[in-house]
Amino acid sequence: MERPEPNYGGLTFDAAASTKGSYLVIADAEAPALWTGWRAGLTLTAARANRLGYYGLGNATRHFSDSATAAQPYFYQVSRSVQSLRVTLQRRVVGPVRVLAGAILQHTDYRPLPGPSVFQRDLGSGAIAAGTVPFSDHVVRAGLIVDNRDNELDPHRGVFAEGLVARGRGYTRSTAVARVWLHPLEKFFVAARLGAERMTGTPPVAAQQVLETSEQPLVALGGYRTLRGFYDARFTGPGKLLGGAELRYALLWAPTVLELKIVAFYDVGRVFGAGEPVRLTTDGLHHSGGMELAARFFRNAIVVVGYGKGSEGGQLLFGTTWSY
Repeated sequence: MERPEPNYGGLTFDAAASTKGSYLVIADAEAPALWTGWRAGLTLTAARANRLGYYGLGNATRHFSDSATAAQPYFYQVSRSVQSLRVTLQRRVVGPVRVLAGAILQHTDYRPLPGPSVFQRDLGSGAIAAGTVPFSDHVVRAGLIVDNRDNELDPHRGVFAEGLVARGRGYTRSTAVARVWLHPLEKFFVAARLGAERMTGTPPVAAQQVLETSEQPLVALGGYRTLRGFYDARFTGPGKLLGGAELRYALLWAPTVLELKIVAFYDVGRVFGAGEPVRLTTDGLHHSGGMELAARFFRNAIVVVGYGKGSEGGQLLFGTTWSY
């Protein structure tokens, strides 16, 4: 019987750079099935997003496209650099249930780009707390995972649910995310996600800009992995709520060789401010929807292209994994 893990163990090295000053270097060692009942991961990352979005803190921040002019072209952008070391160990308890323990060492710095910007305004006004730029963090985390996916890279059916607690420098993060995949007909699939995160204490903006997972953190809220149709990091806050659903139909269906699917999706999400309770609500939700074309080649290669549209316009989409 084919196992759900993409491999027994592997070591990968990825590097990329852009003409605009961004770069990404990742060394990743993973052993999802090398030892019976155990999973281990070690990731070293050095990255700079030289045009990362920053629109202010809170769910009601406004984006006016005409604010970015020739005199202030980076009004809604900032340069963020991250160096991190992530170690994760998981142990199967019973059936699909695993426990997780891990640690993170991370240094994050921000560099304002030329001209006026929302980031410089918030840094000068104290909205971004003094002493948190740059920010060196040390995090310990633990969690409980339920995972019975039939394939971890491209699930056709199953459930993946995780509850995580992490303690960083001056803050605590609690995260819960559930994802489900259904395969009611041979060529028809349904996927859905619901997640929430709450941060207490005094989390820095560097920690607020990500949503933790048992694997790697996601830029939140906005972008391909959280809220398609909005810019990366469009909404920033210590509390987060997101959900979504996808309908997938296989135009070509040759499992283990090639699958070509057309996808219709709908995403929702919002952030909550400091001291605001994170709750299931329809108030203040940001919505987006769109279409994608996704191809899986053999067992472990996925390419997704598409278009998402929200209340502030649309975005072309590209990914080498599913959004969830």
